[in-house]
Amino acid sequence: MSTEKEAHSGPEQHDAPNMADVFVGTWNLKESKNFDEYMKALGVGFATRQVGSMTKPTTIISKDGDVFTLKTVSTFKSTEINFKLGEEFDETTADDRAVKSLIVLDGGKLVHVQKWDGKETTLVREVSGNGLTLTLTLGDVESTRSYVKAE
Repeated sequence: MSTEKEAHSGPEQHDAPNMADVFVGTWNLKESKNFDEYMKALGVGFATRQVGSMTKPTTIISKDGDVFTLKTVSTFKSTEINFKLGEEFDETTADDRAVKSLIVLDGGKLVHVQKWDGKETTLVREVSGNGLTLTLTLGDVESTRSYVKAE
């Protein structure tokens, strides 16, 4: 007996894209905690950190089939990445780091790991109601950025 789920690559791969639909939308930054310390830990210079701390970016997440697009738009700098869950890709970050990135869905959270020069940072996005929380972690430095969904 063969079920439809077996025809795909297992229930996790089959269900994951649908669970990720809650992240789709336009998210406006409302509040940011400890972001300057996080940027400092990344090695971002003073002038860029000053601008980065004042900027209120909008994050736009969309999906076409199993390909996600994550755009971060601000007056300072805009970035865009396209990815499939569970597939490593090359990314150039807003602060111009060339990193290897991997994004997976883990317990309802979108977990984005960036690796470069023997370092690693984790960006975890979690949706609750009309809010999205982005938790950035590098070593023992953690920053939390709260977004609200645009109507």
